[in-house]
Amino acid sequence: MLIRFLSITLFLTCFSVYGQQLLPPIQNYQLLDYKGGSKNWDLSVNDMGELFVANNKGLLHYNGEEWTLNKLPNNTIIRSVECIGDRVYTGSYEEFGYWTKNEFGELGYTSLTKLIKNHTFTSEEFWEISPSENGKVIFRSFSAIYTYAHDQIKVMDPLYVVSDFIEFNGKLIVAAESNGLYEVVGDTSVPLPDQELLQGKTINDITLYKDELLIGTKLHGCFLFDGQTLKPWSVPINEALKQHQLNKIVPLGNGQLGFGTIKNGLYMYDSTTKNYSILNRESGLQNNTILSTLLFKDQLWLGLDNGIARVKINNPISYYTDYTGALGMVYDIAWYKGKLFLGSNTGVFYFDGNQLQFVNGSQGHVWDLQVVEGDLLCGHNTGTYKVTEDSFEQVSEMAGGYQMIKVPDQNATYVQGTYNGLARFQKLEDGHWKVNRIEGFDAPVKQLSFEAPEILWVAHPYKGFYRMHFTSDDHTEFDDIQEFGKDEELSEYNVKLYNIKNTIVLNSEGNWFTYNPIGDRIERFDEFKNYRNKELLFFDDEYFWFVDDEEQKAIIHTNLKEDSLLVTDLPLRERLAPDSQNVIQVNDSTSYITLTDGFAKINDQRIRRISNVELPMPQFVVLNDQKNKHSVIQDLVEIPFRYSESITVKVATSDYISPHYYYQLQGPKDYSEYSENGFINFQNLPFGDYTLQIATAGMENSISDFNTLKFSISPPWYFSWGSLVLYVALGTMIVFLVRGYNRRKFERKQREMAEQMKQEQLERMAKLEKEELAKQVRLKQNELASTTLNIARKNEMILELKNMLVMNKEKFSNSQRYRSFIKKLNNSIEDTEDWKQFEVNFKELHDDFFERLLKSYPSLTPKDLKLCAYLKMNLTTKEIAPLMGITIRGVEIHRYRLRKKLDMDSSENLSNFLITF
Repeated sequence: MLIRFLSITLFLTCFSVYGQQLLPPIQNYQLLDYKGGSKNWDLSVNDMGELFVANNKGLLHYNGEEWTLNKLPNNTIIRSVECIGDRVYTGSYEEFGYWTKNEFGELGYTSLTKLIKNHTFTSEEFWEISPSENGKVIFRSFSAIYTYAHDQIKVMDPLYVVSDFIEFNGKLIVAAESNGLYEVVGDTSVPLPDQELLQGKTINDITLYKDELLIGTKLHGCFLFDGQTLKPWSVPINEALKQHQLNKIVPLGNGQLGFGTIKNGLYMYDSTTKNYSILNRESGLQNNTILSTLLFKDQLWLGLDNGIARVKINNPISYYTDYTGALGMVYDIAWYKGKLFLGSNTGVFYFDGNQLQFVNGSQGHVWDLQVVEGDLLCGHNTGTYKVTEDSFEQVSEMAGGYQMIKVPDQNATYVQGTYNGLARFQKLEDGHWKVNRIEGFDAPVKQLSFEAPEILWVAHPYKGFYRMHFTSDDHTEFDDIQEFGKDEELSEYNVKLYNIKNTIVLNSEGNWFTYNPIGDRIERFDEFKNYRNKELLFFDDEYFWFVDDEEQKAIIHTNLKEDSLLVTDLPLRERLAPDSQNVIQVNDSTSYITLTDGFAKINDQRIRRISNVELPMPQFVVLNDQKNKHSVIQDLVEIPFRYSESITVKVATSDYISPHYYYQLQGPKDYSEYSENGFINFQNLPFGDYTLQIATAGMENSISDFNTLKFSISPPWYFSWGSLVLYVALGTMIVFLVRGYNRRKFERKQREMAEQMKQEQLERMAKLEKEELAKQVRLKQNELASTTLNIARKNEMILELKNMLVMNKEKFSNSQRYRSFIKKLNNSIEDTEDWKQFEVNFKELHDDFFERLLKSYPSLTPKDLKLCAYLKMNLTTKEIAPLMGITIRGVEIHRYRLRKKLDMDSSENLSNFLITF
C-alpha cells in the first residue's frame, strides 16, 4: 500500500503543472529540406514573396515550392542579404555584390568590390545591408560602412566597431557596439547625446518602436531613445531578454514585437496586454538560437542556428502542443466555470491562466467531458465522475462512459452508453445523481441518439445498430429491440448515429443513410451525398463541421448550401486523429478541436475573414522538356517534338503557405485538374499549340486569377514543312505513276480484250467452220452410206440374178451364152468404178486411214483394205457380203484372216478397233 501511495503521489506531482501556451503554427525546414548549411544569418524577401537566406553554404532561394542553393565564386559564407528591386544584394567575407535572375529564373552573381578605390579590407565580413535614400545601398561590416550608388562606392572607416545601423528621422544612426549611438555626418560620425546607459553594453539590434528607437543589447535588455534621451525599457519581458541573450528584434504589427534570443528562441510580446508567448524547442521550434528574423504578410521567418522556421502569426487557429507526452491524446474538451477542461487518455486536465493543471485522481482513459445540469461529468474508463478543479467524485460505477444524451421531454434525465450496456442518470433536487442500469441490453454502446422520448437508437462498436423501445416513461427497461437486415452498403463496424433536425442519420464506412419511419427501412441520405468519406464532428441548427478522409484531413464548415469553408491548416491536418477527433463550440466565435498531442483553438470570425482574402496569382518559374530549359517570359515557348514526351512546368506562389493549384490546359489535348504542388507534368502531348492557365486554389476550392503560359510543340520531322513538301511531291509522283500504270494497264486490258474478241471471233468462225465441216461430213457420211447402200443393193440384186441363172443353168441351151451372162454379172459385181466412187467418198471422210493402216500393217491386201473400210463404217457382215461379192461365210473367213494380220486377240472387237484407229 505504501509503494502504491508513493507511486500515485509521484504521478500526481509530475502531472501537476505545464507551462505551455496556445501558439501559432510553426513550420520547420531542416537541412534535408533546403540542402544548405546549418546556420542562417540573414533573411530577405522580394516583392513576390520569394525568400532569400544568407547561409553558411551560400545564398538560399525559396520560391514557395523549391529550395535552391547558389554559391559564391569563392564559396565563402554569406552573412547578409537584402532584396532591393530586381537585385538581391549579399555580403560575405571581403566580398559584397548582387544577384540577378536570368531568363530561366536562375541567379547570377555580380561583385561590387572592384569599385572600391583607395581602401584595403582588413578581414572584414559584411553583416548588414540596407537600402537608403536616392537609391543608395549601405553595406556594414564591423570595421566600416560602405555606400553604393551610381556604380561608385564610398567608404566611411570609423574608429569603433560598428554593430548595427538604422535610419531615424532622416539621419543615419550607427551603433558603436559598446560605446553607444553615433550619427553619420558626411564622411565622419558624431556621438549622440545621453549615451551613458549604453556604455559597456553590446548593442545587437535597433528598430523603430512608437516613434522611438528600441535598442537591444546582448545581456542588458532593451532601451528606448527618442533622439535626445535614453532610458531603460521598463517592461517585464526585459528581464527574460537579459537572461536569454537578445540577438534580434522584429516589429510584428498591431503593437507586437518579436525578440529573437540566443538561448530560448523567440519571444512574441504584446505591448497592449504586456503579455508574451515563447516559441522555442519546447513549443515546436527545432532550435533555440535565433540568428535572423523577417516579417512578410503575417509570415514570420526565423533563421536559426540549425534550420529555418516559418511562423504564421495572427493565425485564426492556435495550437496547444504537449511535447512531454504527459497529456497524451485529447478525446474531449469542455468549458466549465471559465476554465478549459481536457479529457485525454491519461486523465483530466484544466487550464489555470496559462498553466495546465492535472485533476488529482483522474488518471485513466477519458472518453467524454460535458457540462450536464450545472455539473461537469466525465465518462471515464472506470466509471462516471463529477469533476471540479479540486475533486474527482464518482457518480457511476459502470465502466466506460462513452456518450451521454438528454431524454426528450424529461427533466434532468439522461442516458449514457457504457462498456456494458446503458445507464440512466437523473439529477435529484438535492444535487445528487441517481444512476440505474437500463435492463434489456448488455452490449457496449459507443453512440446513441433519441428518435422520440420512448425510442432510442444505439450503435455497437462492432455489431451494427439497434432501434430500442422503452417499456415505460421511467426509461428503465426495454420491451422491444429492433434489428435491421444486413445491407451490402451498410457495414456493421463502427456505425455512427446522429439526430439531425429530428431525423436519424447513420454513417457507415463513409456512406450516409437515414431511417424512414413510414417505410420502416434504412435509405440513402441525399442531403449528405456530397460528404461521402467525411466524418461529422459537430453540428448545430445552422452549421455542420465535417472532417475529410484520412488522406486529406481537412475541416469543412458548411451550412450545406452556398456558405462553406475549408480549413486546410497543415499542422491541423497532421495532428487530427481519425475516428477520435472532436469539435467543441464554446461560443459563436470560438471552437476547439481535439488533437493527437493537444488541441487547437479556432477563431471562427477571423478564419472567415481570412477566407475572403484575395488569393495571390501563381507565377511561372520555368518550363522543362526532356532536354532543355525554356524561359517563361517569352510570348510563346517552342518545344521540339523529340523532347516533348515529358514536359514539366514549374510554378510558385511565394507568399502563400502550402499552396495548391488548379490548372487548365487547352489545345489538341485538354486537361483540367488540381495539383498538390507547383510541379505540373504532362506526358505524351500531341503536337500543336497549347494554352496553360493556372490559379492558386484556396479554401473550399476557391481560386485566384489565372496566369497564362502559351507553348507549342513542333510537329515531328515527318510532319515538318519540308516533309510535307516531300510528301506532296511523292504524292504527285505516285499519282502520275499510278495514272501511268493504270493507263498502261488499261491499254493492256484493251489489247487483251481485243485479242480476246479476235480469239472469240476466230473461235466462233472455227466453230462455224467446224459445224459446217461437221455438216459436210454428215452429208458425206450420208452420201457414202447412200452410195454404199446402193452398191450393196445392186450387188445383192446381181447376186440374186446370178443365183437364179445358176439354178436355171440347164434351161440355157447355149452354154456359151450362159457363161457370157455369168461373166457379165461377175463383172458388174466386181465393177471397179463403184469402188473408186466409194473410195473417193471414204477418203473425204477418213483422209489418211488407208495410209496409216498400211503403215502399221503393210501386209494388208486391197481386199483387206476394202473389208477394213467397210468395218470402219460399222457395217455388218451381212451388209459387207454383197459389197464384196462374196457370201456371208466368206466375209467371216476374211474377217478371221484380217484379225490375224492385225495381230488381234480373239477377245478384241475388230470393228471397234478399226473405228477408233
